[in-house]
Amino acid sequence: MDGVGTKLKLAVALDSYDTVGMDIVNHSVNDILTCGAEPLFFLDYIAMGCLAPEKVKAVVKGLSTACQAVGCALIGGETAEMPGLYLGDDFDLVGTIVGAVEKNRIVNGQDIVPGDIILGLDSSGLHTNGYSLARRVMGESKETLQTFYPELGKTLGEALLEPHRCYFKEIQPLLPLIKGLAHITGGGFPGNVPRIMPQGLTARFDTGAWTVPPIFKLIQLKGGISRDEMYHVFNMGIGMVIIASPEKAKIISEQLPESKPIGRITSLEGASRVILD
Repeated sequence: MDGVGTKLKLAVALDSYDTVGMDIVNHSVNDILTCGAEPLFFLDYIAMGCLAPEKVKAVVKGLSTACQAVGCALIGGETAEMPGLYLGDDFDLVGTIVGAVEKNRIVNGQDIVPGDIILGLDSSGLHTNGYSLARRVMGESKETLQTFYPELGKTLGEALLEPHRCYFKEIQPLLPLIKGLAHITGGGFPGNVPRIMPQGLTARFDTGAWTVPPIFKLIQLKGGISRDEMYHVFNMGIGMVIIASPEKAKIISEQLPESKPIGRITSLEGASRVILD
């Protein structure tokens, strides 16, 4: 169960609601994918101060599009009207997903050992995390969001509302080769990767192994944000981390050319479970 968070404030400012429905489904599918689960069904919760049918219709369109893409049934949900709690155009969007995986096929990271390879898959942007900081730095007025940035090749609003990428179709056929998966959401690399590693191990990343997308550089520059803070708040261009043995990592790279080696598992180095070189 999860929510879209303050990304919704940007959707309201731009009066654009279909992508946030995709966000919550894709985020949820990725979350259960980390243990090897296949999505079965999804339920949504939409709350507004005053019910706006056209907005709800746009949200549900995004929900259904994303569910259909991964063969997940959208079986229902709840639409709540609560004047006084949600003011103006504010609303909330939450989703619940149920998936399944055979017990003997659960991906839990228990077999990860020093020498294993870390592969990364690109994100499509901020996904659904770090928007409180991004909004504070960049602003959230309609005029600001409609500003075109040459380095982005689009408006700020288009870049920030880019839907959360779903990794299910790419990763699902490769699950037998994978020891661990980390969905890089709130908390970035330090907050998510240690969850899948046994004690006594460190994930050492080479941050020069991938190109950080311009949107993150723009936020860091305008906000004067430290490098460490950026990697604690944002995904910095890597939305999913795969850990596999060197032999299996080579096969994964051949079958999924987009994946790139971005680090290695080592024995624990000091107190750091994650090192960002």
